[in-house]
Amino acid sequence: MAEFHYEVDADGVGTITWDVPGRSMNVMSRQGFEELDAHIDTALADDAVKGVVITSAKKDFAGGMDLNVIAKMRDEAGDNPAKGLFEGVMGMHAILRKIERGGMDDKNRGGKPIAAALPGTALGIGLELPLACHRIFAADNPKAKIGLPEIMVGIFPGGGGTTRLVRKLGAMGASPFLLEGKLSDPKKAKAAGLIDEVTDDPVAAAKEWVLSGPKIVKPWDENGYKMPGGAPYHPAGFMTFVGASAMVNGKTKGVYPAAKALLSAVYEGALVPFDTAIRIEARWFTHVLMNPSSGAMIRSLFINKEALEKGAVRPADVPDQKVAKLGILGAGMMGAGIALVAAQAGIEVVLIDQEQAAADKGRAYAEAYMDKGIKRGKATEAKKDEVLGRITATTDYAALSGADLVIEAVFEDPGIKAEVTRRVQEAVGPDCIIATNTSTLPITDLAKAAHRPQDFIGIHFFSPVEKMMLVEIIKGRETGDRAVAKALDFVRQIRKTPIVVNDARFFYANRCIIPYLNEGIRMVAEGVTPALVENGAKLVGMPLGPLQLVDETSIDLGVKIAKATKAAMGEAYPDAAVDEVLFWLADEGRLGRKAKAGFYAYDDAGKRSGLWNGLTDRFPEAAEQPDLAEVQHRLLFAQVLEAVRALEDGVLMDIREGDVGAILGWGFAPWSGGPFSWLDMIGPARALELCEGLAARHGNRFAPPALLREMAADGARFYDRFGPDAQAA
Repeated sequence: MAEFHYEVDADGVGTITWDVPGRSMNVMSRQGFEELDAHIDTALADDAVKGVVITSAKKDFAGGMDLNVIAKMRDEAGDNPAKGLFEGVMGMHAILRKIERGGMDDKNRGGKPIAAALPGTALGIGLELPLACHRIFAADNPKAKIGLPEIMVGIFPGGGGTTRLVRKLGAMGASPFLLEGKLSDPKKAKAAGLIDEVTDDPVAAAKEWVLSGPKIVKPWDENGYKMPGGAPYHPAGFMTFVGASAMVNGKTKGVYPAAKALLSAVYEGALVPFDTAIRIEARWFTHVLMNPSSGAMIRSLFINKEALEKGAVRPADVPDQKVAKLGILGAGMMGAGIALVAAQAGIEVVLIDQEQAAADKGRAYAEAYMDKGIKRGKATEAKKDEVLGRITATTDYAALSGADLVIEAVFEDPGIKAEVTRRVQEAVGPDCIIATNTSTLPITDLAKAAHRPQDFIGIHFFSPVEKMMLVEIIKGRETGDRAVAKALDFVRQIRKTPIVVNDARFFYANRCIIPYLNEGIRMVAEGVTPALVENGAKLVGMPLGPLQLVDETSIDLGVKIAKATKAAMGEAYPDAAVDEVLFWLADEGRLGRKAKAGFYAYDDAGKRSGLWNGLTDRFPEAAEQPDLAEVQHRLLFAQVLEAVRALEDGVLMDIREGDVGAILGWGFAPWSGGPFSWLDMIGPARALELCEGLAARHGNRFAPPALLREMAADGARFYDRFGPDAQAA
């Protein structure tokens, strides 16, 4: 079925309408490009056509390129994949350049105006195509998002967006949209210069403009063009590019190939004419697509993430379990955050706490959040009233009547959780699913307080709930499919990404993140310079060093987890060296950021002022320090080996969840695509070699799991053996 449709009206305006069958939002495919090219040829060759409007039949213009296609391009490019990719990208550029030239000759004579009319969101190629047009009209739709978010999934705008936006806005003006993937509503996009007009009827306005006989030559196709802000050889431009290089390396720590390639394409392209700049952009785009990091990021942050959000692991035979009324027990930070996101999603919420003042405080959290949104122009008073109107704050369990999902978010105390579960069961109907929000307590044990353990499940949110995109769903030993489906459908309602794991101490996320924290602390106890630990983590792509992350989550919480783990494991407990540091800090009253004192020192406003000097007074720095790679391997493998063990033990059931969960849950080196993607990148044999070396130098915690040894012996990759294609086969 066709993806683009073409018609000519009585005024001689040809309209090309994008409407991909079976999709709620258009995405560009190879077929789509071929159809668009054919329609442009038809319009330019028809003397009766005075100009063209490109628009969408859907409420939005386009969500971008079909990244599933991009992910396959390299595999289909034959024996010389770089050549095949480059030629494919240049073919795309040729179509867009044809639109931009509009049939003009090489002296800019003749040609037909081509305008883009955007009814809503336009992202990626959905903006690169309009940028090739002669004028961009957008509907006055405050919910629409316009921008180039490719950098967020490991690539950069390779459809001419990089070159055109820099020539349109200058390097400095374009940088937030290219390097940060900034998205704007139509009015802000117009103010920034991304688009030209915002109107109630963009198609009508575009047709009127096309018939007005406008000038259509782009500035960069005219003699005497000068780049806004100056080219690299101009004094002002020189300073811009020097600053941009420092900014990019400061933010990415040099581990994201797409950011460096983007900067190279911009710099080199700014030195040459437009058509040469497009070839340079295509070469750097091909370079990025050939880098395993980009493929891993596309797979994890787009393909796998989207699959999980669409229900890849949902029980297939369970009917829709959309939540209508949600009960939340415990109005602290976690409960209040869950109430906020649920109310924003249109769900009726009953927020219960022991004291009315505590329940009211939880509801006030949503009020304060909406007030901030109003100040920033992201919400309205009407929206605030709508959200708050959905939240009932009370102490009365009878208010839970009619709830189809109840989430208990009280203290991490099995006794308290059991009592709350019993009280909930007295108030709700037999079809209500009961969930516990816990980060460490085994779900199977907590389910013993439930009359119907098959309807009891773990739903682990990450703090702050409104910002963190991952939700970890934990199946107890008796948890049934309906409970799993209810949890997954609820997570979809609140627009977060779910993973489903089996029950075990610390589940998946904390099972992997705690060893990372402990390894950093253990190195401090050994005399490794704290700054080396922290910077080593950041230089390998971790958003926070382990010491800072402990400060953020609180040191006293670490002490509680350590004591509980030691009690459960007895003599097998392996982290006494970590406890020496952690317990000492707690005894000193240095409980982390909340106390304005922890591994870091803080000023009176709670801002970090650097690593605390007292740390090295108590744990002196060793005369001989490890090299950077040794520190980084210890920090990475502390996490990765636990991910492999989680898969081996059956806690993790799908490696897609392992990779997506690691990146979204605690920020595991996004450039790598996640723990399993990273192991595939370096190869199991190399991973085995590194682990054996670490185990010999630092202990049995780095001993390679049997599964990793088996993979290395077979020369297998995790995605080849455990990926969705392998499972389907």
